[in-house]
Amino acid sequence: MAEGHTITIEQGAQHVRVVHGGQVLAESDRPLVLRETGCPVRYYLPPEDVRLDLLTPSDTHTYCPFKGTASYWSRPDAADLVWAYPDPKPDVSEIRDHLCFYEADVS
Repeated sequence: MAEGHTITIEQGAQHVRVVHGGQVLAESDRPLVLRETGCPVRYYLPPEDVRLDLLTPSDTHTYCPFKGTASYWSRPDAADLVWAYPDPKPDVSEIRDHLCFYEADVS
């Protein structure tokens, strides 16, 4: 990690629910909670808890020097709504294939 840049990942017990356009896209009681310097807390959800049948893989890929290359999924009205790291850097290997949404309700 770059000096001053940290990423921590812990197993959360929060209830995370993702609703988009009135449709539940994900619901999980076992999120990974990722905290990264300068970024909002993100919840990475196991693929079994995400309605992948409601998402379409996107051609978008982005690169993070700390996490690796991300793949994205879209909805018809929301491009690149979800992302995951299929082959993350070793320091964050726990998030492999877990999906993260820009907007998630946590309780």
